[in-house]
Amino acid sequence: MAKENYTPKIELDQKKVAGWINEQVRGAVKEVLKGIMEAEAEELVRARPYERTDEREDYRNGKRKRKLQTRVGEIELEVPRLRALGFQTQVIERYRRMEISLEEAMIEIYLSGISTRKITDITEALCDTTVSPAKQSRLNKKVYERLGAFIERPLAAYFPYLYLDGMVIKSRLAGKTENISLLIAVGVNSEGYREIIGIAEGGSEDAASWKAFLKHLKERGLIQVDLIVSDAHLGLRAAAEQYFPDAGFQRCIVHFYRIVLAKVPHRMQQEVSQGLKAIHAQESAEDARIKATRLINKHKKGLPGAMSVLEAGLEDTLTYFRFPPKHRTRIRTNNPLERHIKEARRRTKAVGSFPDVNSARMLVTARFKWHQEKRWEKKRYLDIDLLYELKESQPVKKGGKKQKAELVSIGKK
Repeated sequence: MAKENYTPKIELDQKKVAGWINEQVRGAVKEVLKGIMEAEAEELVRARPYERTDEREDYRNGKRKRKLQTRVGEIELEVPRLRALGFQTQVIERYRRMEISLEEAMIEIYLSGISTRKITDITEALCDTTVSPAKQSRLNKKVYERLGAFIERPLAAYFPYLYLDGMVIKSRLAGKTENISLLIAVGVNSEGYREIIGIAEGGSEDAASWKAFLKHLKERGLIQVDLIVSDAHLGLRAAAEQYFPDAGFQRCIVHFYRIVLAKVPHRMQQEVSQGLKAIHAQESAEDARIKATRLINKHKKGLPGAMSVLEAGLEDTLTYFRFPPKHRTRIRTNNPLERHIKEARRRTKAVGSFPDVNSARMLVTARFKWHQEKRWEKKRYLDIDLLYELKESQPVKKGGKKQKAELVSIGKK
């Protein structure tokens, strides 16, 4: 009976094979880098080791060990040392720049709302190196210091317009996931440009939180605000009157409409919505009040709840009429700030639950800082000279230009 032909089955441990290959490659890379550094040292000294020559400019002084992260893993190199001349190999500098670029990229990825676990997967796929969550956290601390200095910087004394709002994020507190509020302040400065001037933990958006937040802004240098634009947050109005008593309060008309329309049947919402928009389309507060009175009288019997809300909150929505006509469309609503909060919220949702409140605060700060540096600083938001001219035309109040000069001067001190 003839023997059957067969091929013996060989099973390989893929991990051991990959590890052996990587070790061989690391060894080869190490030898190549060693040769490059020796050549660099010879060129600088102008002599080979132990060579006697009149052209020699220095002597070797041993070696120092340096770990280097490369594409094939970590390598320990022996870098030549010289007695007098400073030796800085281009090999180390090149990889150091690559490492710094990788670190900066990881920080930017995290600040874009990507979780540390996903960052680890990305770096493994692209760079064949593992970045642990612990290392990512250390990298985050570097940028946190920079962001913290930015959001806690001294403020100018005068911001004509101040937009206030809050957002809710999830954070772990005492081992439990809790909803935490972040209070946010964006100001239009004395030159008409927007700035993010405050982001702080609010606990819950109550009177105590808003008072602490506005007090913090004053402690950093903010003295005067002409108009605060916000929603009807609990306790905000009282806090604003305490710390900025001379500032007007403008309630966001868009959010006000939503509250009124929530008490209107669906079949009548379009009609009432058009009536509300007509109120704030008028050229003066007096005309707006007349329009509102007509709308209230028309629907008072059929929609008593909605008209009661409209009547009670109307005056807070008409404050913007005291300011220059060309400013009004941008100061009667909090939507410009709300849009950026929605974008920040998309970033925070990608992370899920933050390990602490400060991590969430830094992520939101980074996003607003990016908008300020890339967009807001390049385009004037409002022509503040119109506001100063309006103030000058009101003799009861201080002159606009003189006040501007005094306040800007105070802010620079």
